[in-house]
Amino acid sequence: MSDQAEPTPAPESPLRREMKAQPQRKLRIGIAVVLALLLLVLWRMYFLFTPLSKQHTPQKVEIPEGANVRVIAETLEQDGVIRSGAAFQIYTRWKGQGSRFHAGTYVFYSDMRLREIVHALNIGPNGAYDDRPRITIPEGYTLVQIASLLESKGVVSKTAFLNLTQTPDGIRQLHASFPLPETTLEGYLFPDTYFFQRNESPVKVVEEMLLNFSTKFYRPYLKEMEKRKSNLQEVVTIASLIEKEAKAPQDRTRIAGVIYNRLEKKQRLEIDATVLYALGKHKDRVLYADLKVNSPYNTYRVAGLPPAAIANPGLNSLVAALLPEDNNYYYYVARPDGTHIFSRTLAEHEAAKKQARKEQGR
Repeated sequence: MSDQAEPTPAPESPLRREMKAQPQRKLRIGIAVVLALLLLVLWRMYFLFTPLSKQHTPQKVEIPEGANVRVIAETLEQDGVIRSGAAFQIYTRWKGQGSRFHAGTYVFYSDMRLREIVHALNIGPNGAYDDRPRITIPEGYTLVQIASLLESKGVVSKTAFLNLTQTPDGIRQLHASFPLPETTLEGYLFPDTYFFQRNESPVKVVEEMLLNFSTKFYRPYLKEMEKRKSNLQEVVTIASLIEKEAKAPQDRTRIAGVIYNRLEKKQRLEIDATVLYALGKHKDRVLYADLKVNSPYNTYRVAGLPPAAIANPGLNSLVAALLPEDNNYYYYVARPDGTHIFSRTLAEHEAAKKQARKEQGR
C-alpha cells in the first residue's frame, strides 16, 4: 500500500456549477408560477362568491314556478343580484340546498351574501303561501313576548326560542351579517309581519328576523354608523329605551338627545321602562318602592346604559338612536296625550311634572 497522498480534485468550474443549478432554479420558478396561478384562481372563486355590490340597492326578482337551481341561478345573475350563476349552483350543492326553494316575487339587495339569498329562497316570499300563519311582531315586544306569541301560533316552542336567543350556546348556533351579542338577542329581532311554517325550526325563525334587522336597518345605515363611529349594541340599547318611552313619533329624536346628554354628563338615566324590565312585569305606574329593585337594568340605581336592550325596537326608534336631535334637554315628563314636556334644568322639570299632574287632573 502506497503512502503517497491522493491527488486533490480540480475545482469545479463556474460554468459547470451554473449548469447544475439550472434545473433547481427552473423547479423553483415552476412552483412559484403554479402557486401564483392557484392563488389567482382562488381569488377569482372568492370574488364570484362575494356580494355584487357594497350598495344596498333593491332588485325585484320573479322566480318562476317549477324553476330548478340552474334556472334560479341564471335568473339571479341576469337580474343583477349575484355575480355568478355558476358560483350560486356550486354553493347550493355544497350546502345541500335548493330542493325547497319557493317560487314567487322577491326583493333582493345587491349587498346580500349567497347564504342570505339561499335563506330567503328557502323561506319563500312573504304572503306567497296562505297556509303559513301570518304573525305580526309589534314594535317594543320583548323576547319573552315574542316567544309567547310564536308558541300561541304553533310556530315554535317558547322554551326552545328563549334558549336560542338568551343563552351563549344558543346564540353561537346562529349566523348574521353583523356581530351578534354574546348573551341575549334582545333588541335585534326586527318587529314586522312574518309568515312562518307551523312547527318551524327555531334557528330558521330567529335567523329570518335577524336577516330582516340587517336588511331594514344595519345594511342601509352602516355607513352612517361608521361615519359617527357608533357602537351597534349601544344604538340598539338606546333605541329600545326610546321605543318604550316615546308614544308620540315626533318625540323620538328629542328623547334620544336627552339620553345622550345625560350619558355625556354621567347622569343616571332614571328611565321607568328599565325598572319595569327589571321587575319583569308591566305596570301603569312605577312606584317609589319599585325604584329600589336590585338589577343592572335599573337605571335609577345604575349609571350608564343597561347591559342590553329592554325590548326589540322598530326602525323609527333605531334611526332616532343613531341620529338624535342635538338639544340641551336633560329631563322629560309624559303628558296625558302621550307627548312629553322637555326641560333643561331640574327646576324646569319639577314645574313640568306639576303641569303634567294638573293636566291629568291629579
